[in-house]
Amino acid sequence: MSAASSAAPDSPATGAIPELFRRLFDDAAVFPPGNLPVAEAVPAHRGHRAAWYAEAVGPLLCGAGRLGELAAAVAGGAAAASTGAPASGGAALRVGLVLPGGSAELGPALAAAAPFELAGVELAVRDAAEAVAALDRLLPPDVPAAIELPRELLRGDGLGEVLDVLIDSPYRAKFRTGGVVAEAFPDEEELAAFLTGCALRGLPYKCTAGLHNAVRHTDPATGFEHHGFLNVLLAAQETDRAAAAAVLAERDGAVLAKAVHALTDRQVTVIRNSFTAFGTCSIAEPLDDLAALGLLPSTPQPQEDR
Repeated sequence: MSAASSAAPDSPATGAIPELFRRLFDDAAVFPPGNLPVAEAVPAHRGHRAAWYAEAVGPLLCGAGRLGELAAAVAGGAAAASTGAPASGGAALRVGLVLPGGSAELGPALAAAAPFELAGVELAVRDAAEAVAALDRLLPPDVPAAIELPRELLRGDGLGEVLDVLIDSPYRAKFRTGGVVAEAFPDEEELAAFLTGCALRGLPYKCTAGLHNAVRHTDPATGFEHHGFLNVLLAAQETDRAAAAAVLAERDGAVLAKAVHALTDRQVTVIRNSFTAFGTCSIAEPLDDLAALGLLPSTPQPQEDR
């Protein structure tokens, strides 16, 4: 039985998740390669938020073009709950708004997201200064945001120029660590340049895609070179690019687990102030990896399989 499947039927256990992993896994179930239908993703996310591992789970991520589906799924769950049928009803759904179409999407998407508890906005653009200006103008002050630029603009001198724009803003950077083609996966040097560039500037960031396993590996089915989220967590405290690249290249889970166990509370704070979250289409896989490496406490046993 997977760690994620052992969800207790009552309220989540406070303190079940170590601080290093709290709110780390944003639920990207509706995005590739998972592509879970929205109508299924909503009750699944509700289940995650009620499970023993709820402290590890961030918001449900949704693209601007699917907010109508999301509203219908939530309304359907509420209607089913009113008749006593099993449903996904409950507290307001926390949604992370993903905007791949740039600043022009921001205003309409914020209006469409009004029925939800807006947990954050992720804005993909080609001009960091334009994105900062649009967010300053339109985003409610209590809503966090992350700005993603194409990787080709984050190479060489372009990386420093972009990160410098974000330093004086309240917004995080966002970096794409994978996708559905091999070219979508940056190598260790490229990712290390981003991580250390942010670390040197005290700039927080989130990552997305390709990180749902804990340890650096080659996918046997696709041949894609996946970064491990444990590698990224440990590299997040480095300011030296070569040192960060070495951590990112480590493929021995036992070595990474030992390094995690050795972290001080201060190091954990530094790491999570830098690497705030990543989007994963699976919540179960990262939890199962952590359990296999001995980095999660013993999980509560369920009354029945779900």
